[in-house]
Amino acid sequence: MRKSLTLIALLATPVFAQADPVAAVSEARLRADVERLVAFGTRHTLSSQTDKKRGIGAAVRWAAAEFRKTSKACGNCLEVVLPETMTTGDRIPRPTRIVNAVAIQRGTERPNEVVIVQGHIDSRVSDPLDFTKDAPGANDDASGTALVLEAARVLSKRKFPTTIVYAALSGEEQGLFGGRLMADYARKQGWTVKAVLNNDIVGGSRGSDGLVDDAHVRVFSEGPRADADDKLRAAARRFGGENDSPSRNLSRYVAGLDASVPNGLEVRQIWRADRMGRGGDHLPFNEAGYPAIRFTVAVEDYEHQHQDLRTENGIKYGDTIDEMDFAYLTKVTRLNVAALGRLAQAPMPPAPTAEAAVQTFTDVKWSAVLGAATYSVWRRRTDATAWEDAPVIADVVATSARLEGVRGDDWIFGVSAKAASGADSPVASAVPGGAFAPLPKP
Repeated sequence: MRKSLTLIALLATPVFAQADPVAAVSEARLRADVERLVAFGTRHTLSSQTDKKRGIGAAVRWAAAEFRKTSKACGNCLEVVLPETMTTGDRIPRPTRIVNAVAIQRGTERPNEVVIVQGHIDSRVSDPLDFTKDAPGANDDASGTALVLEAARVLSKRKFPTTIVYAALSGEEQGLFGGRLMADYARKQGWTVKAVLNNDIVGGSRGSDGLVDDAHVRVFSEGPRADADDKLRAAARRFGGENDSPSRNLSRYVAGLDASVPNGLEVRQIWRADRMGRGGDHLPFNEAGYPAIRFTVAVEDYEHQHQDLRTENGIKYGDTIDEMDFAYLTKVTRLNVAALGRLAQAPMPPAPTAEAAVQTFTDVKWSAVLGAATYSVWRRRTDATAWEDAPVIADVVATSARLEGVRGDDWIFGVSAKAASGADSPVASAVPGGAFAPLPKP
């Protein structure tokens, strides 16, 4: 999708004109962070909140301290907060405190416009209620937490018109509690959430069957919106939109950026909300109506996740650091940094509509968005997976366009916004529920 055009625009954008944050990502720092997280012994949500060396409390405090170090290095450019809640659940039999470590890098022009990068800091073994055994959680998900910390280090050296939020979430293994807490925090702050990049199991390239794939990363995205009501679902069935949620278009956008990362990874889009029978911390954001996707490895190693440390029949089990591929984790981190930098420069996607009933032309309309200098109109066939390589109309200053001779029944239309810097937004589809915003509640 638009890879060559996106690459040209990315290289021309001032946000990457000086020291390149993508190139600044350090494999050594990622390894050191994973090693430190593993050294907490267990980071199980039910483990100690007060022990200074072991358990979830020590791990969360360490992550917050790392954010503060990064903030000090950039002249206190990050606000570090620790949202928390008390909760119980099927995997939390007693009231337990859930705490997220969060760093906020305020935008210089539109601070209420937010892109979030996150990973979960908690870990587990075979029994999800066992909080006493060592649970190193190296790949699941010290890898994602290390990615978030490194993204903060390299991106905090730059300024962006909109806000970037870096989050290490607790309680994922017990039922996505940290993701729910973070989504609720975003709502309470009144943030306009442009995108959520959830990174969970992003540091390995070998599957449990021996298959190796260090050239791809999977990106999961929902199709129909999780926050849709019956009326919207009926409209999507009738007029299209099953494949055009904001999260799906965010996935297409990230896939269009992969060529911009030297020696990077190719995005393999997986068009389901998450893996079969499983979940991650992007799902509470989907339920709240926010665009959110999941990055995860191309092939999973089931012997080295959610397992007690042991050896059986000559097979070593457990999520240990020696099973990781740090060169691969570095590539995933660089792709996230490229996407975050681009999204933090870009305006919000517009909220377009298309009118084409009983006529031989199509009128596409949208409202102006803050920070947009121009807009582009895109289309794709209804059975196509990606937007065409070039827009139908590029760099429109107005907020409407007529496509003469284009019969709308045969196409899905979308609109992207471009900042004066050249940074373009994801495409928003002109279908029911295509806007990058939570749906209004009755």
